[in-house]
Amino acid sequence: MTGLLVRPATSADFAAVARLTVAAYEADGQLKGEHGYAEVLADVTHRATHGEVLVAVDEATGEVLGSVTFVLPGSPYAELSGPGEAEFRMLAVDPAAQGRGAGAALARACVERAAALGCTAVVICVRGGFAAPAHRLYERMGFVRLREKDWSPVPGVDLLGLRLELTGQS
Repeated sequence: MTGLLVRPATSADFAAVARLTVAAYEADGQLKGEHGYAEVLADVTHRATHGEVLVAVDEATGEVLGSVTFVLPGSPYAELSGPGEAEFRMLAVDPAAQGRGAGAALARACVERAAALGCTAVVICVRGGFAAPAHRLYERMGFVRLREKDWSPVPGVDLLGLRLELTGQS
């Protein structure tokens, strides 16, 4: 297994990030019946303007395997974060590259970025009933469900709020 490098995305990565994000959401069934969300996922330029897009890259080949958008409160992409909290969204791994640790590396990079910025917690939302590997990853990382943060952006899409307390983490 080759090594992974997590780094900020460059504009040269944006097409790969758009493709793999939409592919990952489609493979998991999250775009069935959705109208317009694939376009939101694919607009990496907008995400990079209003947050930090990180990529997980195969160190040997340079191939982009996954991506995530890291944001702070006040960003158009911030859904749950409040004062002192960071948030990440749209974590996706190319379906052909799943199981190589890219998702975990990206989530850890977001937690490390939040800690470096002095945040006290990281909050995320995950779609209920989808992305079982992601749910397991977040649980292993110590994220806990906050039912008061659960919400539904549109009928039939139920998002679960999760929070990871950073106080005392090294």
